[in-house]
Amino acid sequence: MGIDIKLTVRLSLDESELEDALAEYDEVTVSEMIRQVLDKAIALDKVEAEVLEGPNTLEEYDEVRGSSQANR
Repeated sequence: MGIDIKLTVRLSLDESELEDALAEYDEVTVSEMIRQVLDKAIALDKVEAEVLEGPNTLEEYDEVRGSSQANR
């Protein structure tokens, strides 16, 4: 019998760390990175990850970073 667990995780990291992680894996999203980490650590049957706030792609990161620098 399968058991479903739903949780909320908030990540806080340095801008350069996020940019480096997204750039290292071409076309990976934050949600896909989290899904892969959890799947490899626990060998889950099904993992779903969804970004509710903040950038999910390198392009979204660039947009957020560009708008924050324009406001300075």
